[in-house]
Amino acid sequence: MAKSIMIQGTMSNAGKSILAGGLCRVFAQDGYKVAPFKSQNMALNSYITEEGLEMGRAQVMQAEAAGIKPSVLMNPILLKPSSDTGSQVIINGEVMGNMSAMEYYRHKKEYVPAIMQAYEQLNKEYDIIVIEGAGSPAEINLKQEDIVNMGMAKLADAPVILVGDIDRGGVFAQIVGTIELLEKEEQDRIVGTVINKFRGDKKILDPGLKMLEDRTNKPVLGVIPYFHLDIDEEDSLSERIQNKKEVSLIDIAVIRFPRLSNFTDMMALECMDMVSVRYVTSAEEFGNPDAVILPGSKNTMEDILWMRQNGLEMKIQKHAKHNKLVFGICGGYQMLGAEIEDPNGVERAGKIRGLELLPIKTVFQKEKKRTRVKGTFQEVPGMLSELKGIEIEGYEIHMGKTSYLNDTQGILKLNDIVQNTLTIDGAAKGTVYGSYVHGIFDKPEVARQLIIALLKQKGLNINEVEAVDMSAYKEEQYDKLAAIIRENLDMSAIYKILNIMKIVKSC
Repeated sequence: MAKSIMIQGTMSNAGKSILAGGLCRVFAQDGYKVAPFKSQNMALNSYITEEGLEMGRAQVMQAEAAGIKPSVLMNPILLKPSSDTGSQVIINGEVMGNMSAMEYYRHKKEYVPAIMQAYEQLNKEYDIIVIEGAGSPAEINLKQEDIVNMGMAKLADAPVILVGDIDRGGVFAQIVGTIELLEKEEQDRIVGTVINKFRGDKKILDPGLKMLEDRTNKPVLGVIPYFHLDIDEEDSLSERIQNKKEVSLIDIAVIRFPRLSNFTDMMALECMDMVSVRYVTSAEEFGNPDAVILPGSKNTMEDILWMRQNGLEMKIQKHAKHNKLVFGICGGYQMLGAEIEDPNGVERAGKIRGLELLPIKTVFQKEKKRTRVKGTFQEVPGMLSELKGIEIEGYEIHMGKTSYLNDTQGILKLNDIVQNTLTIDGAAKGTVYGSYVHGIFDKPEVARQLIIALLKQKGLNINEVEAVDMSAYKEEQYDKLAAIIRENLDMSAIYKILNIMKIVKSC
């Protein structure tokens, strides 16, 4: 049976996901079979497993750090916000439907058996389970039917480490206030605290740390410095999409939709030295990029209207008219077409005009397509013709079925791994391209050829373009994260906590 430890935070984006991922890596390096777990995740940045099931990417990152395959057992409930007050509810990787926040709140206790079934399966297979909470355990309005913070800690009988974010200010009040708002039984579950994202000399904190320990009667287990590593984070608060980078040799503008999903598709391009990836939200920010990428969206029709209203649609159309690269992925691919139709009211019902840059039409279906794919670029017209023959691997996750207009040909031949069928994907017209495949740029040669094409268009040297092997790159980042955790977190104390729980292995 596994021993568990839980990471909770004083607020959203306190660093729970990264700390949990770092612990997964440390435990794995030390020879333990370790798995991550988060009973309920709210995120638009999702992932499709080998079985064709959907889960949050934060637990995918943690599974990768642990050296194991991602499984929906690690994230039995995923909420994908579809509006300001409602979400698509996914249980064990399957879509249950859309619910308002109030409706989900009324029903969430009913999902405890599904949560515990997933947890118990991991419990049988692993030595250690690193559990991640969500938001804050002291949210008064959410505590009564809690299934993700102290409620989950109780279900798993897990000791809790409470993490505070000093970079956002008031960390001592965060930690003390959070603990004091908890019930006595919940307070007793907290075995220590961690201060995250500290900049400067730790000695300056020493008086505050002593006060914190005296006030809470909990040991400070570590002070984690502010660091820069390229690791998948929760979507809505990721620094990656907030970062206003200086323009490099190749300037790529990514449209940051209000309902942006799967922004990790750009990670392979962001890693390249001569490339800057900027996330833009207005016509004023658009500038004069070399390429524009329309990423995935949880609400394609609403995000088209958003672009239409703020002037970005016109900017993109003008960009394409000047024979400059436009690439759409998933929802972004659908937007580039002539029309999107929603006969079943999946998003907003009715029809809407697309950007009319690709000769395709999309009709939303009741069932979501979820699958992993492998494939090869076929004949690719225009500036990306050198992609022909390059292999890709990724996943599809979308509600729409797209058809071709005017004898248009697809640009990818794919093998649907889940259904074991061959499909054709993607479209191109002039310098505008699109595909449903998430992860389409992850293979080094795809990213390299894309940047070479942009350099050629600018008449620049193409001989020094190097792309990153994303798999090896991620492993390097996880090892760096583990080194930071070991240096700044009291791992001896962590192992003692696990030993108290009668773990039989020695560290």
